[in-house]
Amino acid sequence: MAQKYTSRFIPLILTLLIIVSDQLSKAWVVATIPENTVGFRYLGDFLAIVHVRNTAIAFSMGDGLPIGVKLLFFIIVPVLLVIAVCVVYFSRRIHLSTFQRWVLALFLGGGIGNLIDRIFRSFRVVDFISVKVYGFLGFERWPTWNIADASLVISGILLAVSLLFEHSETKEDNNV
Repeated sequence: MAQKYTSRFIPLILTLLIIVSDQLSKAWVVATIPENTVGFRYLGDFLAIVHVRNTAIAFSMGDGLPIGVKLLFFIIVPVLLVIAVCVVYFSRRIHLSTFQRWVLALFLGGGIGNLIDRIFRSFRVVDFISVKVYGFLGFERWPTWNIADASLVISGILLAVSLLFEHSETKEDNNV
C-alpha cells in the first residue's frame, strides 16, 4: 500500500523539472537577449532563440482585452484549473492510469510555469523558441513558444490519446 501511495508522487518530479527548466530558460533569455530581438540562429534560419513577451494566450489571442478580463481568464481560471487537476490527480475516487498521472504531471508543469510568468511578470509570458515551418498552416514561422507551452501541448495530445485508447479498451471489455 505504501509503495502505491509513493508511486503517486513520483510523476510530480516531472512537474518540478518542467517548472525549473522553464523558469531557468526564461531567466536566461531575459538576462541575455534584449526584448523583441533574435539572440541566436541555428540551422540557417530554421531555429531562432528570441526574446518576445506574450501578453495573451496561445497565438496572442486576447491581447487587447481589458485588465480585469485578463485577470479572470489568464490567472484566476488557470489557477482554478491547476487546482482541479490536482484534485483529480490526488483523488482516491477517480481512477487514473500511471500513464495518465505522468501526463497530468506534465500538464501541471507547463500550466504552473506559464502562470508564474503571468503573475510575476505582469501578464507577460516569456517566449523564446521560434521555428520556421515553411508555410505550414499559413505560417512562415510558428508562433514563438517556450518549454511550458511545449509541455502543455504534448500533455494535451497524450491525454487525448490515452482517453481514446482507454475508452476503446473499456468498450472491448464490456463486449466480452
